[in-house]
Amino acid sequence: MSQRTKIKALLESEQTNISVTVKGWVRAFRQNRFIALNDGSTNNNIQIVVDFENTDPGLLKRITFGAAISVTGELVASLGQGQKVEITAKEIEILGDCDPEEYPLQPKKQTLEFLREKAHLRFRTNTFGSVFRVRNSLSYAVHTFFQERGFVYLHTPIITASDAEGAGETFHVTNFDLANPPKTDGEIDFKQDFFGRATNLTVSGQLEGELGAMALSDIYTFGPTFRAENSNTTRHLAEFWMIEPEMAFYDLEDNMNLAEELLKYLIGYVLKNNAEDIEFLNQRLTEEEKQKPQQERSDMSLTEKLQFCLDNDFQRLTYTEAIDILKESTPNKKKKFTYPIEGWGTDLQSEHERYLVEKHFKKPVILTDYPKAIKAFYMRQNEPDASGRETVRAMDILFPGIGEMVGGSQREERLDKLEQRMDEMGIPKDELWWYLDTRRFGACPHAGFGLGFERMVQFVTGMGNIRDVIPFPRFPKNAEF
Repeated sequence: MSQRTKIKALLESEQTNISVTVKGWVRAFRQNRFIALNDGSTNNNIQIVVDFENTDPGLLKRITFGAAISVTGELVASLGQGQKVEITAKEIEILGDCDPEEYPLQPKKQTLEFLREKAHLRFRTNTFGSVFRVRNSLSYAVHTFFQERGFVYLHTPIITASDAEGAGETFHVTNFDLANPPKTDGEIDFKQDFFGRATNLTVSGQLEGELGAMALSDIYTFGPTFRAENSNTTRHLAEFWMIEPEMAFYDLEDNMNLAEELLKYLIGYVLKNNAEDIEFLNQRLTEEEKQKPQQERSDMSLTEKLQFCLDNDFQRLTYTEAIDILKESTPNKKKKFTYPIEGWGTDLQSEHERYLVEKHFKKPVILTDYPKAIKAFYMRQNEPDASGRETVRAMDILFPGIGEMVGGSQREERLDKLEQRMDEMGIPKDELWWYLDTRRFGACPHAGFGLGFERMVQFVTGMGNIRDVIPFPRFPKNAEF
């Protein structure tokens, strides 16, 4: 079964007049003579020329759109236009029939919404073939980037008792009978649960990642995370993948430099190694943009946008500077923002982030030094400014069309400051004793960030909905497949 050559390799090969075996799915069968075959290695099909006069009519009837077949024949220079080579079939075997009347994917343009309902089959379309080959390359590039720099890949737990973000939007993990859980004094007794305490699916591997960095210096995690947030936007999922490096002896500046370097590396890798898929997605997005009103169209094509991020140093400014820009901006003065900027302390929304990136600076932006009150407990606190405003050494990287791509900070290594902040936010210190131990024993300055992998894939592929860049999206009221 394994004796086959992938179609991509044959289309790129300079060889002809050799015997080959290909296997794939029929994309078209014309005039009982020409099969367009695709095996997922590329969006391009290879043409199979059938000697229909000497082929069993019963077999010809089974060569339908979507059927899986094996073809052995001679790879020859093509006489037709559109392809360099084709295969003259000597032997055709039907591996799996496909009833064209029942097959949900008809040979016509399908909407992304329809294909989302057929996620088990949508890989077979050109759009999703390209998206998931690009996703694969980005995954590989993430590991390559960190491994080349001496980082240790750390597997942090999926099941945890901590909520790193303190937001409380977690999925609970239990083996209790939900209709009749054991109780003590009217409260659910989690001591009788599988882990002996309340547990949940992780929202971040950061806290555990910090533990690794305090011995291994540079680590990264790359795994699934979960948020029980009832959000139905094009930018949110209930299950998604996060890349979270943590680095000992790093400050905020080091953190920003590494994050910018990573983002540029990932974009450059895909432009080099997935040029064919990126060009297809670029053309797809160009056609999609033509359907939008003029004022909603992007100024740049997908390939221009990717190259733009590679060619420009990211603009760095403080949250305070950003607020001043936004407050004086035309959309704010004309009340065009859904969430008006009224002053310092406002939590920035996606519309504000995109204004800074797409309209004001026209390049990716790194915002730093956010108000302490709107950020997590573990971020290192700055000294109050002349106005008494309290900030933390946080940084967010904002991208065109997406908004926040990366969120990170220098971590608070001072035990007294960290404990004080936990008390202020009502985070129980006894439950995070192990985290606090890293501040008691050999604490050092350190930093890290999180990159939402699906948002990165969404940006690189130009897809408008994050549900279309993960194979089987999980969102409110949907856990199909």
